[in-house]
Amino acid sequence: MRKVIVFTITSLDGYTAGPGNNVMAMNMDNAFDSYCAERLGTADTLLLGRTSYEMFRGFWPAVVDNPDATPAQREISRRDNAIDKVVVSDTAAPDESLPWHDNTTIVTREAAHSHIADLKNQDGGDILIFGSRTLWNDLLANGLIDELHVMVGPAAVGDGTPAFDSTPALRPIDARTIAGSDNVLLTYQVGSPA
Repeated sequence: MRKVIVFTITSLDGYTAGPGNNVMAMNMDNAFDSYCAERLGTADTLLLGRTSYEMFRGFWPAVVDNPDATPAQREISRRDNAIDKVVVSDTAAPDESLPWHDNTTIVTREAAHSHIADLKNQDGGDILIFGSRTLWNDLLANGLIDELHVMVGPAAVGDGTPAFDSTPALRPIDARTIAGSDNVLLTYQVGSPA
């Protein structure tokens, strides 16, 4: 059975974006990018909400050829360009003139839970969620998330978009510092201990 894994970054006080929905308030350093690339290496499906999908599609496709990008950023781009994507949206529409049209499936919100449950029961790699806070909170509340990988930055932002809409039962799997970074990585299994 495949796992649905959320990878997100938060401030020390639990926000995924600062005031004014400023995601750049998060400490997205090279360690963050390296871990994104590492997670993409275990996955064969990227699950996104429409807003995150459109932001990523507008940025990542060309990074692979950008000489100013870091090796981790180029690896994210390479993997993002190749991986199958599922976008949960009632308003997104396929557009063959844009990148990723050939490996993206759009699923309505109404069909999302059953589609994701079906994906989990198929053979394959992990199903990974980046960004897409509204989507993963809905899936978390409905028992469709298996693991949370939370990179916590060293600063408190005081206000913004909180990471969680609810208080899920979580069991710690791992906690580690990251060489060369002020971030720490916390990994949790979703659900009560067995």
